[in-house]
Amino acid sequence: MVRPNSAPKSKTTINDVIHDGLTAKTPAGHEAEAGDELSWFPAVTTYFGYGLLILFGYVRDFFGDLLGNKEMAEKTAEGYAPLLPGFDAFYIRRLYYRIHDCWNRPINSCPGAKVTCMDRDLSNKCQLTGETRECINLSSYNYLGFANPNSPTKPFVLDALSKYGVSTASPRNTLGFTSLHRDLEQLVARYIGKDDALVFGMGFGTNSTAIPTIMGHDCKGTLIISDELNHSSIVFGARSSGAKVKVFKHNDTQNLESVIRAAITQGQPRTHRPWKKILIIVEGIYSMEGETCPLREIVRIKKKYKCYLFVDEAHSVGAMGANGRGICEHAGVDPRDIDILMGTFTKSFGAVGGYIAGDKDLCDSLRADCATAQFSAGLSPPAVQQVISAFKIIMGEDGSDLGQTKITALHDNANYFRKRLMEMGVQVLGDEDSPVIPVMLGNPAKIPAFSRECYDRNLAVVVVGFPATAILASRVRFCISAGHTREMLDEALEKISEVADRVHIKYNHKFTG
Repeated sequence: MVRPNSAPKSKTTINDVIHDGLTAKTPAGHEAEAGDELSWFPAVTTYFGYGLLILFGYVRDFFGDLLGNKEMAEKTAEGYAPLLPGFDAFYIRRLYYRIHDCWNRPINSCPGAKVTCMDRDLSNKCQLTGETRECINLSSYNYLGFANPNSPTKPFVLDALSKYGVSTASPRNTLGFTSLHRDLEQLVARYIGKDDALVFGMGFGTNSTAIPTIMGHDCKGTLIISDELNHSSIVFGARSSGAKVKVFKHNDTQNLESVIRAAITQGQPRTHRPWKKILIIVEGIYSMEGETCPLREIVRIKKKYKCYLFVDEAHSVGAMGANGRGICEHAGVDPRDIDILMGTFTKSFGAVGGYIAGDKDLCDSLRADCATAQFSAGLSPPAVQQVISAFKIIMGEDGSDLGQTKITALHDNANYFRKRLMEMGVQVLGDEDSPVIPVMLGNPAKIPAFSRECYDRNLAVVVVGFPATAILASRVRFCISAGHTREMLDEALEKISEVADRVHIKYNHKFTG
């Protein structure tokens, strides 16, 4: 059954957060009341915090140079210019390295519903202590639980490992393509609802090498119109293509239409000739925001102006829609209305790599010309078998209802976790059914504080701050899995509430449900 996206949703967008500081949103069905919006205080303290850190960093650099203390000054070999631009090196040295333990926590287990982390000694340059702790994993893209220990895909993967070995060690256009790879391409095309598909060995490389090929060798006169919050792999691919790139405001279809109209009426720069090709690029779920794109409206616009549409489904395929078929199913859009569907196998399928799905001519062209097909090693056969087995479980072709059970559990877990967070009073971003649930932190001091306090309570979380986000939009990003039990989520929520009180991020505390 196709699920339309016209049902009421609980949603806060990132633009709402950045506008006028940090803006609070109430859940669907609740009217905004006077006082629901946060005061200017969190925004002011955030700017003050960054300003203070930068000031003290420059003071330390000044006295380091003055006193000849190389531990306090930038380290550059004698006779060499600095390798990195000044502020980039300063930011890494004086801000990032103060809190880099929040991201550099090694693990020695599968990234399942629980994960075993290796402790570091913060007082001794983050050296490993030799001790470990088991944490509830709220940080991995293991949406359907296929990366859990003893996954139902495990015996099939081991069989493929025995038959094909660890790797093809060759690009797909030479010796890096097996019968397994072709089976996977046909399975992806059938599942997605397209004529053909092409698999890649790396998710980032799917966008960064396919987009230039799609735009063509003679890219002069071609235009890419990209959402301003698209993933860096899309940004890299668009810039590498040599095409002209224009950006529209995040999820703002009115702005998208105005950008297209202006591009068509004005034509190419200087010559004003018509564009040869216009490609719109959006994502199904935006990984930092947890938001879905307004796909039906975007499809209407692309048809109206005869553009092509590229949809990145890295986070939505397998996770969205009643049957896990992604943003098209979730939004009630026919996949044939999307020219190019891209996705990865690293999230819902517990493997590695990605795919491009479209018509046969497109895929044949990519097979012949794409840099990945020519130069990058093919996808590992055991990883291919992992994805094939996961697809067959999701599609019910294993003879069980396990796939449907996992998809339902993922949606239930994500919506339950989101609802409880909103009732808690923290500021939550994104859409219902999305397994990515960001919560706003704000002040830079709250980034390491939240991460370390959660880790002390055996919770593995991911925090994100500037420059990966806007200065005012630092956040913790929870990733929910079908493998989480309700008891795990309740335990995590109780501990998150304690941490939220401790670091003062219950910006929506006036809302009590």
